[in-house]
Amino acid sequence: MNKNLPAEQDRDKLNQLLKDELVEIIIRQAIVIEQLHKTGAKAGNLLRSLRDKASQWWYFLNNPEVPPDNNLAEQSLRLAVTKRKVSGGSRSMERFQHTANLLTVMQTCRRQDRSVIVFFAQALLADSINSQSRPSLLPQF
Repeated sequence: MNKNLPAEQDRDKLNQLLKDELVEIIIRQAIVIEQLHKTGAKAGNLLRSLRDKASQWWYFLNNPEVPPDNNLAEQSLRLAVTKRKVSGGSRSMERFQHTANLLTVMQTCRRQDRSVIVFFAQALLADSINSQSRPSLLPQF
């Protein structure tokens, strides 16, 4: 509908439409209204959450050691997502778990500035001689 036209002209145009066209307009309008209601509800939920949990939302303002975003988490996942997209994913849950474990070891070594190759070599050597002293990914304090 043209918002610039007077109401009488809008009615004239509506009267000239076929029933199917009118039904289609009504359906489209209903969908738009529904989407607006959903968007409004989502915005309201966000505002309530911001109000009720302000100390959690804005925690990083009083604690500079806490980053304001989750960029580190997203960067950590990037390798796994890229591998999944390139390979087409895993065919079994067991294979998926093995891949997740390997990628976790790789990312942890990188975050600790450790060599992934050296870590795997130490792990394989310890396993081959049934050693109790296997390399650990836990940070050394």
